[in-house]
Amino acid sequence: MGHYSTMNNKHFKWIIWLSAVGIVLASYLFSEYLAEDPLELCSINAWINCGPVTKGNLAEFYGIPVSLIGLIGYIIILFSALAKKKKLLLGMATFGMLFCLRLTILEIFVEKIICPVCVLCQTIMLVVFILSVRLNIKNNKAV
Repeated sequence: MGHYSTMNNKHFKWIIWLSAVGIVLASYLFSEYLAEDPLELCSINAWINCGPVTKGNLAEFYGIPVSLIGLIGYIIILFSALAKKKKLLLGMATFGMLFCLRLTILEIFVEKIICPVCVLCQTIMLVVFILSVRLNIKNNKAV
């Protein structure tokens, strides 16, 4: 049982750090969404840029800024990890993965762009999802 506890703590610590980075990245995207004159730090060329996600067709989902949805999601994931709420963590990570998958498909196949900050957020969410699944599988085996 001690091994599961040690592994769980490592997973929770990783999720806490990753969600903190996700909060920073989503905050940047949200600030770009709100800015009248965005910095556009990740706008490298016509195909690699964050503009369509922060100001364009992908900026909102049913009237809600996509970056705000990501920010709130990462905050809930952070607090779920701090409180060690494995089921909530898995639920939020699953929602996050599905939301990221939708956004990735739209970015690549509809808008034909890649948002570097979004790719980082999506990678973080993938790792958080994998760790959340492992936490819940280990939780079931330990009982």
